[in-house]
Amino acid sequence: METPPDAFSRDSPTIRAVKDITFGSIAGICSKFFEHPFDLTKVRLQSQVLDSSARFNGPIDCLRKTWANEGFLGLYRGLPAPVFGAMVENATLFLAYSELQELVRRVMKRPVTERSTLPQLAVAAAGAGMITSFLLTPIELVKCKMQVQMLVAPKGGQKPPGPLSVFASVVRNDGLRGLWRGHTGTLIRETGGTAAWFTTKEFVGRLLAARRRKREGEHSVTLTSAGNVELRPWESALSGACAGAGFNLSLFPADTVKSAMQTEEELRPKQAVGAKPLPKMTFWATFRAMYKAQGLRGLYAGCGITIARSIPSSAIIFLIYDGLSKHFG
Repeated sequence: METPPDAFSRDSPTIRAVKDITFGSIAGICSKFFEHPFDLTKVRLQSQVLDSSARFNGPIDCLRKTWANEGFLGLYRGLPAPVFGAMVENATLFLAYSELQELVRRVMKRPVTERSTLPQLAVAAAGAGMITSFLLTPIELVKCKMQVQMLVAPKGGQKPPGPLSVFASVVRNDGLRGLWRGHTGTLIRETGGTAAWFTTKEFVGRLLAARRRKREGEHSVTLTSAGNVELRPWESALSGACAGAGFNLSLFPADTVKSAMQTEEELRPKQAVGAKPLPKMTFWATFRAMYKAQGLRGLYAGCGITIARSIPSSAIIFLIYDGLSKHFG
């Protein structure tokens, strides 16, 4: 009879989980410092689709005006929330992805040594994205609200509130349920986008590894982040870059609608009728309004700069994650 691994042995589920959480957190934090100015630009472009007049003519104009009006630090407005979010997102994604792969193998009665097919990985990745979306929505809500603060003149010259104040304000005004405003968009984006992210990375990584090993005369090719293969750093980066593009091209309009919903109170406040405030727009109502206002162009507002930043950002994530897994796995 095979002896089960000790709880703290190298191959135990506990150690594997700790590694996934640690490596994913480190990779997410490093990528966020690079990508935040571009993410801020994306959110500001998305949030103006329903405005009567546009504040920015495009991503370059948004970056230029942000720099001119708010300085270098303005490009990093709202950074604490996404840094924390990157830790939560990537740690949860890699952990859930790894564990769901094992679950899929057990359900399909596949041996542990047999590598997963791309459809099996897509199922595990979609499940990981769905789980992550519940943790990510409140963090993104705070982030988006902070990223548009300077677009509205503060009352009496007051300093804009910080992340904890924004968080407390949402809970005070809308209750705990208010923290998940825009969750439908996050759920759609993370479920489909994460499936595209991991499977694209694995597919491209598998092709690169097969090409290299064929050139070197080797015939055995195992999988990348879903297995034990050692990718070269440039292979991890290139496959990760392709994954970044795949993530954002798949379901970008869901993210646009989410950003518009989460900044509605700041940019398009509604007057209360009597003692009751007007109800906020639902996901599908916002989707229809944005499509009516600017068509597909509005639903893809900020897509170009998002893909431009997600390609190197995703490359950084997988380069770091695969590198840490290689040296400490």
